[in-house]
Amino acid sequence: MSAGLGRVALFTTCVAELATPGPAAAAVEVLEAVGVEVAVPAAQTCCGQPALSSGFPREAAQVGQAWLDAFADADVVVTISGSCAAMIHHHLPRILDPEDAKRARALAARTFELSQFLVARDLLPPLHLDVRVAYHDACHMLRSLGERDTPRALLGRIDGLELRELADPEICCGFGGTFATRFPAVSTGMADDKLAQTEAAEVDLLVSADAGCLLHVQSRADATGRPVRTRHLAQVVHDALPTELRSPTATSTTGSMP
Repeated sequence: MSAGLGRVALFTTCVAELATPGPAAAAVEVLEAVGVEVAVPAAQTCCGQPALSSGFPREAAQVGQAWLDAFADADVVVTISGSCAAMIHHHLPRILDPEDAKRARALAARTFELSQFLVARDLLPPLHLDVRVAYHDACHMLRSLGERDTPRALLGRIDGLELRELADPEICCGFGGTFATRFPAVSTGMADDKLAQTEAAEVDLLVSADAGCLLHVQSRADATGRPVRTRHLAQVVHDALPTELRSPTATSTTGSMP
């Protein structure tokens, strides 16, 4: 374990728990490969963002309280979702009672999106992957967490990887959590635009730090027969690890987004 880091608690997020475990499995492998001890708290819950975004702050606070209790003793929390990290940093403290809000602010200061954690601590071994990728900026990670540079910096550490910018990488993909279910026609139109930009960039993969965005875009690509492939940032880094640091189990569970 790297000196001074303590044990990292991985916040896997609802999407990983319910729909696509690959990014979470990849994140565990990556963190362990760089010498970090990883715990995955069994009691972890949703952070409360879906309820808050739907206009139910009281219910969001109840869920957020459970999340806070599950991670309260963690030295460091790392999550594979910039959107969830934004919720912990900017919204959870304001919906809790004053005492718990104080605890939430203290925990937020120890909570990082995966690329933030890896880039800031410069933990990575030499990485190599021959692939052309485009990066999609998830809305909450970009606008609420205020993070644009570290995912690109992390991709820049991978020898052989070529990063090609989309024409409008900061435009929403149309997922937007509950937005996709409330406004499906608008949502799919936005996904189609993201797919067109990805095809125009002539890349092998569309990469993002939020699995929800990737599920939305990949599902639309599959439904329309477009040859776009998506992959979570954690999975790309995992694929670029030296062979001896990648376990067969992780390789088999970190395939392309379904």
